[in-house]
Amino acid sequence: MTETTTPATDTPVQKVRGALLRYRVLAWITGLWLLLLVVELVIKYGFGVDALDFVPIVHGWVYFVYLIFTIDLAIKVRWPLGKIIITAIAGTIPFLSFWFEHVRTKEVKAQYNL
Repeated sequence: MTETTTPATDTPVQKVRGALLRYRVLAWITGLWLLLLVVELVIKYGFGVDALDFVPIVHGWVYFVYLIFTIDLAIKVRWPLGKIIITAIAGTIPFLSFWFEHVRTKEVKAQYNL
């Protein structure tokens, strides 16, 4: 093992760092779009206004990319299936993606000395 590979896998540190950055960015974007989706639902069903009817579609696509980046990071750092599923579900519950991003980033940085 060289200094350019991670301790737990043969994945180069640069690949883990890149996957972590992509995951972090998409976790935040997903979380923000999810909050906007909540606002859209309140406006639509609470006040009958369809002004933000594009939000569910955008959030759906952003969440899809979030899933891809979560799985990419999970493969590189070898997360167990349960951790992958819980992290993926975090993008569907308001504010949870922000918290999970913080926790997973802290774990990966500690594990791989990033």
